[in-house]
Amino acid sequence: MLDQDRLKELLHYDPETGVFTWRVDRGSVKAGSEAGCVHSNGYHLIKVCKKIFYAHRLVFLYMTGGWPSQHVDHINGKKRDNRWFNLRDVDVGMNSQNERSPRVNNKSGFLGVCLISGSSGKPYRAQIGLPGGAGKTKNLGRYATPEEAHEAYLAAKRRLHKGCTV
Repeated sequence: MLDQDRLKELLHYDPETGVFTWRVDRGSVKAGSEAGCVHSNGYHLIKVCKKIFYAHRLVFLYMTGGWPSQHVDHINGKKRDNRWFNLRDVDVGMNSQNERSPRVNNKSGFLGVCLISGSSGKPYRAQIGLPGGAGKTKNLGRYATPEEAHEAYLAAKRRLHKGCTV
């Protein structure tokens, strides 16, 4: 099991930049080189002691001596920004409340907004997930443009989601 002492023997972490560098040579990778790579999911991964770790989880071990108890949230929504002040240990609900961009199948192009096909006048509906609602949502109304609907969504997000950082 990887602990803080072993991690610090192998890697150096700069809390100001969020970058891990190797303290030791590892085959063709020399000491001083940046550790890890970016996965297709956008997160930085580092292989340590024959196991692959998310860099943001290693930050907690490096800085506190313990693993995060829940999920690590990137406060600014940028998956590769592993600066210490940009990370927080939160539950899954708060982590998902900090989403900043729509899913790939969202036709409106805006988080919290869906296009109601075949609808005229106000074809964009804003809705938001309710905290602790186990999939429950609140309809925030219909709007003429996706921008108007998104503004309604952001206003509700700031009121309802305690972990909101937008």
